[in-house]
Amino acid sequence: MRLLGVRNEQARKFYETEALRGGWSVRQLDRQINSQFYERVALSRNKAAMLSKGQKTLPEDCLLPEEEIKDPLVLEFLGLKDEYSETDLEAALIHHLEAFLLELGADFCFIGRQKRLRIGDEWYRVDLLFFHRRLRCLVVIDLKIGKFTHADAGQMHLYLNYAREHWVHEGENPPVGLILCARKDDAVARYALDGLPNKVMAAEYRTALPDEKALAAEIERTRASLEERKRVARTSMGGKGKFIAKESAKRLSKAGGTQKQLKNPSRRRSAV
Repeated sequence: MRLLGVRNEQARKFYETEALRGGWSVRQLDRQINSQFYERVALSRNKAAMLSKGQKTLPEDCLLPEEEIKDPLVLEFLGLKDEYSETDLEAALIHHLEAFLLELGADFCFIGRQKRLRIGDEWYRVDLLFFHRRLRCLVVIDLKIGKFTHADAGQMHLYLNYAREHWVHEGENPPVGLILCARKDDAVARYALDGLPNKVMAAEYRTALPDEKALAAEIERTRASLEERKRVARTSMGGKGKFIAKESAKRLSKAGGTQKQLKNPSRRRSAV
């Protein structure tokens, strides 16, 4: 989609080729287009050096887990009925692992299920364990058939602390936790997940595709809500502007009256 905004056809083909050759992220591609990389290469005397320089990754180009993990995930291929357990959900995901990987994204690699870990005298199990090639980190997935709670964040935090110490290999980034739940309250998720030393995210899943008419109606309601907010904002600003103008007029009127009195001191004395 970003390439469609490049009007010059030759430049668009150039960015497409270089992005494929260098494995650019969307952020890298955006930076190169905004910095007019194509034009700079065309004007450069040493084009090979410029192209090599363009393949280098800058700190601001680093991928974030939020950019690579979808929310929500659509899992209609599982064929689950209205009532199912977390065990049923996990079994269905493993049975349809290929489709699940396609929904997660191209860079997810499956490592295992029900991976055991012992902390103190207690044994725990991680539902699903993946590795993300571009993020270069483990992704621990915890399945929840109900609503996300703050306790889920604490449990995942426990798993990630253990994984970082015992499962992460040299050169890998710290593990990321994904709590896959049927429902979540955005406010609860924000207060439960923000500020944690480990990266923990909560994403919803859907076991059925939304009805087309219902989806269109929801989009229309959202659009109408946005338009109403804009209208209220304009009305509020208009009323505020009228109030300011009225107050300014009052101040100017008072100032004018004061100036007239200063110009006619005799009228002031007679009044006294």
